[in-house]
Amino acid sequence: MDKLFGWERFFENIPKILPYLSVTFSIVVYATVFGLLLAIPIVLVQIKKIPVLYPVFKVYVSFMRGTPMLVQLMIIYYGIPAFIDPVFGTNINRGWSTVVFAYITFILNQGAFLSAIFYSAVTSIPYGQTEAGLSVGLTGIQTFIRIILPQMIRIALPPFGSDLVGLFQNSSLVFLIGVTDIMGRAKSIGAATKHVLEAYVFVVIIYIAISLTIRLLFYYLNRKLEYGKGEKG
Repeated sequence: MDKLFGWERFFENIPKILPYLSVTFSIVVYATVFGLLLAIPIVLVQIKKIPVLYPVFKVYVSFMRGTPMLVQLMIIYYGIPAFIDPVFGTNINRGWSTVVFAYITFILNQGAFLSAIFYSAVTSIPYGQTEAGLSVGLTGIQTFIRIILPQMIRIALPPFGSDLVGLFQNSSLVFLIGVTDIMGRAKSIGAATKHVLEAYVFVVIIYIAISLTIRLLFYYLNRKLEYGKGEKG
């Protein structure tokens, strides 16, 4: 009888799983970049309280932050074809790659979470600093770039780092809709060889290593931005 865990099988699985890390990274990058672009107008609408858009975005952010990622993934995967196919006579499930549904879900999720982070960061800065910038002749944009933005980045950086770690870990759910990322590849290896432990242990090591790297990177960046807090001799 084969051993439950074998190091030989473990090392054989590494070159089989590692190439699929690019799929996981692509989801994280797309979600972060386009989620950021989505978050900016949401924050502006919330600050200005623009009619119609404000309550719509409020509901959207509340839904995305208040429901599990798995539920959102399933709603996007099954919901988009259910609404669009009957109208346009298409077959999106065949025409689109499954990873596209993952991109859409994670972008929408990140847009909501990043908007909450940035909105909290902006509103935590006293309005008196904006008034001070305007009083010395700076324009609204100059005041934001020179005074508000640096403070906003400093405040938003720690929660943004934690959110990025969560995003990377939540990306493991995409295998449930058929996306072959590192988790999906580990599952397929387990199904083919009847030995699942080695593949999943390697995937766990990848998640731990990258999560720790992200945390250390943001810790370093946070320390770099802690200006004016050094000891005075």
